[in-house]
Amino acid sequence: MSRRKTERLLNLVICLLATRRPLSAEQIRQAVPGYDRDGDEAFQRMFERDKNELREIGIPIEVHRDPWEDEPGYRIQREAYELPEITLEPDEAAVLGLAAQVWQRASLAEAASGALLKLRAGGVATDAGPGEALELRVDTRDPSFPALWEAVRDRRVVRFDYRPAAGESVRTRTVEPWGVISRRGKWYVAGFDRDRQAPRVFRLSRITGQVAPVGRPGVVEVPEGVDLREMVGFPEEAMQERTAVLEVRQGACEGLRQVARAVREGREGWDTVELVFADPERLAGWIASLGADVRVVGPPDAREAVIARLKGALA
Repeated sequence: MSRRKTERLLNLVICLLATRRPLSAEQIRQAVPGYDRDGDEAFQRMFERDKNELREIGIPIEVHRDPWEDEPGYRIQREAYELPEITLEPDEAAVLGLAAQVWQRASLAEAASGALLKLRAGGVATDAGPGEALELRVDTRDPSFPALWEAVRDRRVVRFDYRPAAGESVRTRTVEPWGVISRRGKWYVAGFDRDRQAPRVFRLSRITGQVAPVGRPGVVEVPEGVDLREMVGFPEEAMQERTAVLEVRQGACEGLRQVARAVREGREGWDTVELVFADPERLAGWIASLGADVRVVGPPDAREAVIARLKGALA
């Protein structure tokens, strides 16, 4: 839908919501920007098409026929248009808060926080307490992520320049994206490579330049039975859970403390925390984000993973 048409439909909805009495087609024609004020037939076709489109998406445009008037009037009853009162259980509100936090680094962060703000403005309590305790994040620093995510959503072919490995030349790839998935802190797009005529996986950090959509949406079909996790190389068996021993500054990192297996008093100013983990890289991403308030005592691979993260940030 073009921007001009979107603005016209929005203006029409606002006009019909704001009026206290039904408006005739001619009155709407004069009040709503975007309608042709010269050709009567062109306006009638456009107005009928706009009414039908708004009704198809659930906006109740009412028609009032006054016996004393030649033309019918139109309006939108605010009671029929507005959403009913939204009530959420505590666990549902917690999920909303957690979902907004998950996208805090992605391009969807503004939309997620805006949705929470609207709910709160409407009197809906969105308790983010449990979400803050989990401190989950989707780290999408790769600039190609938003365009690829939208392409997967819209089932649309994309084209981008890709460097396969260090030292190899950049090549243009045309891909039917099936999904975007993360493994051990790295993001990948899996799909059908039209240039190689075979399924392929591409690491987002190796995509250079912009991701360009190709053709119309809705043309990509994901084959039945395809396993994106297997394509990206996830192990069939889950990684074994272990326990990390951390020193946590007293009065800090409340979220970490709430999910810890055990917390006990340690040396002066610090507590000793035991935390269950499976992937040292994923653990390192969380612990490194807490800065100087946490120190990893063991195991060695977890400690080394955090040190590597911190050195990378310093560099």
